[in-house]
Amino acid sequence: MLTLFKKISLMVLGAVMALGTIGTLSSPAQAEGERFVLISHAPDSDSWWNTIKNAIKIAADQMGVTVEYRNPSTGDLADMARIVQQAAASNPDGIIVTIADFDVLSGPVQSAVDRGIPVITINSGTLEQSEKLGALLHVGQPEYDAGFGAGKKAKAQGVKSFLCVNHYITNPASVERCKGYADAIGADVGPSMIDSGQDPSEIKNKVIAFLRTNPDTGGILTLGPTSAHPTLAALEEIGRAGDIYFGTFDLSSEIAKAIKADTIAFAIDQQPYLQGYLPVVILTNLVRYGVLPSGHINSGPGFVVKANIGLVEKYAGKYR
Repeated sequence: MLTLFKKISLMVLGAVMALGTIGTLSSPAQAEGERFVLISHAPDSDSWWNTIKNAIKIAADQMGVTVEYRNPSTGDLADMARIVQQAAASNPDGIIVTIADFDVLSGPVQSAVDRGIPVITINSGTLEQSEKLGALLHVGQPEYDAGFGAGKKAKAQGVKSFLCVNHYITNPASVERCKGYADAIGADVGPSMIDSGQDPSEIKNKVIAFLRTNPDTGGILTLGPTSAHPTLAALEEIGRAGDIYFGTFDLSSEIAKAIKADTIAFAIDQQPYLQGYLPVVILTNLVRYGVLPSGHINSGPGFVVKANIGLVEKYAGKYR
């Protein structure tokens, strides 16, 4: 029979072992130093991607991995295709890539998949295109549906004609946004969409020229800060700020101020933070533990209006 002292000693030892087991179970996995590459189609001048850059940095720190951000400095898609090839040749543990143009990128992306590199697509492209490329999943928003939702809001305000300021017309996803809006209000997307380019002065001048030629334009849709900011300047210059029903994709501090001032009616938030953060976490867990979510992930669209701008304004450009 055990003495009282021995019984107490065994009880204490058991408790310590139990606590040790709990601590072991709850402690995070040790970082294994995986390396991933995120390749976007955005030129260096596109500040919208700062949120995604912030997201991958935070995810990398949390997961104990390295994430390299690469992009064509001018937005040239042929250059982007070469970057995908170079990234695959470096044998990373995973690639995160936008489908800015399926025809241009399908070869390099499929080649990476054939090498056994896990690929997640984000932002641009459709779910069907992602699957054709052999990607694991897609994180983004359905672009046509987002544009259609914007058009429904405009139609409810009586908008029958509009201007779509497309600053990246070579990206098919941008055209889908404009087409969705046009279909929702019953307009023809062809004469309603301009290839604005990415130079702010050029965008402003093209918007002014279009509105002077088409003074009855009831709505404006811009596809991000690159085109939204110069369009705001154009409306101010011709004295029509707040006079045209103006919606935009994406957020920035300037767009948030315009929403509060009733110059912009809404911003479509595709939550780019999730597009950068989630793929890093998913790839890390796949490489380490072989686990993978089932199905694609819609990061948007969500609509930011004056009533809820206070919830997101302070995070614009960093988390929103």
